[in-house]
Amino acid sequence: MRFRPCIDLHDGVVKQIVGATLSDGEANGLKTNFQTQRPAGWFADLYRRDNLTGGHIIRLGGGNAAAARSALSRWPGGMQVGGGIDVGNASQWLDAGASHVIVTSWVFHEGQIHMARLGELRQKIGKTRLVLDLSCRKRGHDYLVATNRWQTFTDEVVTHRLMDRLSEYCDEFLIHAVDVEGRCAGIETDLVAYLGGWEGRPVTYAGGISSQEDIDLIATLGNERIDFTVGSALDIFGGTGLRYNDLARRYGP
Repeated sequence: MRFRPCIDLHDGVVKQIVGATLSDGEANGLKTNFQTQRPAGWFADLYRRDNLTGGHIIRLGGGNAAAARSALSRWPGGMQVGGGIDVGNASQWLDAGASHVIVTSWVFHEGQIHMARLGELRQKIGKTRLVLDLSCRKRGHDYLVATNRWQTFTDEVVTHRLMDRLSEYCDEFLIHAVDVEGRCAGIETDLVAYLGGWEGRPVTYAGGISSQEDIDLIATLGNERIDFTVGSALDIFGGTGLRYNDLARRYGP
């Protein structure tokens, strides 16, 4: 179980956003917990100092390419990048220093998995450089993969069977529990417990973590198999629930 750090970019600025408020009508409904004048590269330098590999840079909409490239250049091979990735630009991001590219919307297109696209991407960059984002929202008793900045429900339910199927095409999974993302009000326990019952590729969970108790719960429910990301609760993002240095020391290499 590892701490996976993050750099979330919106309009070229490092921010922490309440996930379910991110939409095309951003000006009216977007809720931002934190933003900083520190450049993305500052955070990449911090993670590199502590050798926290496998974290992710997420580009939330346009205007973030320069900031993402700057962060990658500060730690080549140290972080993954996602947001607007497709078969046409994936290699460019790997060449820019990403260890992996993270893909959702281009593969989960028009509500369903496009296996031909997934196969094309695997052939282009190889499965060992690809992370599939299964970030999801709850509908009824199911967790459905959500795309387009988490606003569009697909028809695909997060199940062990789905993850087994997709494991043939990727190296890892990243899963944000969108309904609790950025709220610092506790994790999606049902989702974490379900993920903890799967014994496949590495999984990183994000969403709702507010305290050490939440991390301990992930360890218990996830059978020590699930890595985690902390955003708004972390002191380097303006939070008060958790200290970055504590997590880097306890859950780092």
